[in-house]
Amino acid sequence: MASNLNAIRQRIAAACARANRAPESVVLLAVTKTQPPEVVSEAARLGLTHFGENKVQEAKAKIPLCPGRLRWQMIGHLQSNKCREAVELFEMIQSVDSLSLATELNRRAEQAAKRMPILLEVNAAGEASKFGYRPEQLLADLRHINELPRLEIHGLMTVPPWTADPEAVRPVFRQVRELKVQCEQLLGAPLAELSMGMTGDFVVAIEEGATIVRIGTGLFGARASAK
Repeated sequence: MASNLNAIRQRIAAACARANRAPESVVLLAVTKTQPPEVVSEAARLGLTHFGENKVQEAKAKIPLCPGRLRWQMIGHLQSNKCREAVELFEMIQSVDSLSLATELNRRAEQAAKRMPILLEVNAAGEASKFGYRPEQLLADLRHINELPRLEIHGLMTVPPWTADPEAVRPVFRQVRELKVQCEQLLGAPLAELSMGMTGDFVVAIEEGATIVRIGTGLFGARASAK
């Protein structure tokens, strides 16, 4: 893991140099789906502090067994009936993909007396197999979500189509970055975050403006279920 992490950090730094950005402008979010608490603890010993989980139930069982200083974000599809637990467990929810989900999160955050940072998930390529806003619907809902008092829109997130060639998804990352600019114009305020890029394409994502890259396999190796 230490060797993998060092290689990832070198690639992040090189991508930032090409884009005239500081390496500190990119957060490495370690995706710990199916990884046990001892693996998370080892990653924490190597200096990682930001972790992402795909499922509320797995996070609920795992997080209490991990070091308390870690910062957890929800990156998988969130069902409305899991919003209460998600608000309790995570410091950011990246996968808000509808006004109805945002409304329920706001209700649960109100009950918890908590402000909830969120990212709006974009399905830029319009893939039927993936969740996320189509860009035109996101723009239509944006002001309504922004009016929800307990939610803070911090930016956008996307999961691009899978491809063996990272360059093939560069237009998708660019489209999401441009959509963020449109959102900023509508809101009259900057949005700090673009969560895009995973193990196979995070270098291209950084070159196109990603501020958060979500890396699992490149850090931990293939998941146990896939070996």
